[in-house]
Amino acid sequence: MIAAMPATRAAGLDRLARFVPSAGRDYAAGRNHDPGPDDDGAVSRLSAYLRYRLIDEHEVIAQVLARHSFASAEKFVAEVLWRTYWKGWLELRPAVWSRYRDDCARQRDGLRDEGALIAAETGQTGIAGFDDWARELMQTGYLHNHARMWFASIWIFTLRLPWALGADFFLRHLVDADAASNTLSWRWVAGLQTPGKTYLATADNIARYTGGRFAPGGLAREAIALTEPAIPAPRALPDDGALDPGQPALLLVTHDDLHPECVFAERRAFAAALVADDPALLWGDKAHRFVTAAKTDVLARAAARFACPASGIATLDAQSLIAAAQSAGVRQIATAYAPVGPLADALARLRPQLASEGIALGCTRRAWDTHFWPHATKGFFPFKSRIPVGLRDLGVI
Repeated sequence: MIAAMPATRAAGLDRLARFVPSAGRDYAAGRNHDPGPDDDGAVSRLSAYLRYRLIDEHEVIAQVLARHSFASAEKFVAEVLWRTYWKGWLELRPAVWSRYRDDCARQRDGLRDEGALIAAETGQTGIAGFDDWARELMQTGYLHNHARMWFASIWIFTLRLPWALGADFFLRHLVDADAASNTLSWRWVAGLQTPGKTYLATADNIARYTGGRFAPGGLAREAIALTEPAIPAPRALPDDGALDPGQPALLLVTHDDLHPECVFAERRAFAAALVADDPALLWGDKAHRFVTAAKTDVLARAAARFACPASGIATLDAQSLIAAAQSAGVRQIATAYAPVGPLADALARLRPQLASEGIALGCTRRAWDTHFWPHATKGFFPFKSRIPVGLRDLGVI
């Protein structure tokens, strides 16, 4: 079994450096092959570091393109930008996140065969590959992207289990659990994301890309798209609510962005740095353990970069934040912008509570997100056509 990855920025940068030489044609040729849990294969295994932004999309792509031409590394660059696209797509349509949460609750309440759900989640369906992936996910907190697609397709179209409960199963076990990438990928397999377009797992495809490890029988022969009411049109990208940079503030670091040095200017005046402890906003134990391990690293980095005291780790609630701000002698708290998801929901609830005590909560969005997210109005391919221009505008190429 592949060893757990250290939850530090240095470890993420080291993994990136080791992957960069193979990020071009080697990645393009092998990215769909899943050799199993004991072998990384051609993929980078950077997803957890990117998910919590211990490393970020800008530096990953910049390092890759410093070694490879855009043409040879296009598949990998596009894969990284899929993450950006999913974030932007959901940011422009927050009602889809609310709908997913409602669907999850409704589907669980209406579940008729709990035994079938338990069998799927514990890897006891008798379907080769599927059961192995369920156990691999629970043991390691990771699945190859192709295996995630096969698993979701079998869950929805062969086992006929509710799609939102499958997405919830992934969120509860993935180290890189992410509201946008996970929810929208499951919607895509089900035929909801691109209405009428589904993904059907087949035994031949699974056998080919697992090196013959699995060739499951009895899979669904067709994938009839699920349907839903029309979703709202995309909204404009909301104001990020940044604070007055000339006034001192408490720096609040959350799990959605563990690299505040990249978000805020080096000379930003912070009276102290605080890392939020928010286990309720992380779905599973593996994600929580990864983030918890990263917090000591991020707190030390933030205090060093901004030359401010490290206030430690505190619960993400109004009482704790008010006390921390008052202790630091400030009337504003600055944090990185949280995209649509549980953390953004929590910050929205906290903002008026803090304001009632005269403390402003402001968010700063990364230039990467501000540039790319507004273009996620349609499918990925219109978005993809803008990638080269966007990378030039941001100084990546």
